[in-house]
Amino acid sequence: MTTPDSLAPRVSRGRPAPRVRYGQLTRHLRNLGHPGHLGKLRRGLAMAATTLACAGFVALSAFIAPAAHADALDSIAKSGVVRIGVFEDYPPFGSIGPDMKPEGYDIDVANLIGKALNAKVELVQVTGDNRMAYLADHKADMLLSVGQTPEREKVIDFSQPYAPYYLAVFGPKALPVKNAGDLAGKTISVARGTLEDLSVTKIAPPSATIKRFDDPNGAISAFLSGQVQLMVVGNDVGATILARHPPNDPEQKFALFSSPDHVGLNKNEPRLKQKIDDTIARARKDGTMNAISQKWLRAPLPADL
Repeated sequence: MTTPDSLAPRVSRGRPAPRVRYGQLTRHLRNLGHPGHLGKLRRGLAMAATTLACAGFVALSAFIAPAAHADALDSIAKSGVVRIGVFEDYPPFGSIGPDMKPEGYDIDVANLIGKALNAKVELVQVTGDNRMAYLADHKADMLLSVGQTPEREKVIDFSQPYAPYYLAVFGPKALPVKNAGDLAGKTISVARGTLEDLSVTKIAPPSATIKRFDDPNGAISAFLSGQVQLMVVGNDVGATILARHPPNDPEQKFALFSSPDHVGLNKNEPRLKQKIDDTIARARKDGTMNAISQKWLRAPLPADL
């Protein structure tokens, strides 16, 4: 019989206040016997490192004259290869599938970009700590799953958003919840001190009971085991749970905080940025991007993305 713990994916990347330690969480969830889901925790942890890296990069650039460089779009056309930085342990956006090949939302988007550029896609595995350096050093031509922040805007450029990321309230289909007012009288699980906690605390009616757990896995397990009626997680975590069809038959009720994913590009590459923006716009218009969202996130692409 499938247990709640075996269904619990890794934590969302929700921009944390205090969070569980990355290594401890990974080891703990691996011990639960399922393919862990670092999800958006990766981006939350990476954000602190990125802020420091960006600050150092900006400070250093003040003393170094910009070096001449080839136009990135011309370089890609000449080589016939586009190098795209992706996470490979971040389902459903990027992970290693049963055939030992990368799969996920970002992998499909990378292939879409490669086709638009008429170039072979070379996936470059990156981590939250090294990916900005890989882009700056031209080890990757672009990065996927990049959240737009003021710190990053000083160093890189961003495409139009291509994927949704948001916090959402999840609950059984049989439980009618459509908005914050419907949380009245309900029990809700969150990881203590996270953005999920802060977001739902801000909107919950006084009669709602928010049960806070020491880590996200505890909050998810409480929901799956029926200790609470609702939970607040990132849409990536929610998609992973829905894909496993747990007995309480959950669905997304409504969204909270939103911070979509963009393609990250080096600055001063307007032609490449325009090409990526055009590719995303075309994929949204013809339904390709919506199909990718339905496939990996089990939800349509938001109209207001």
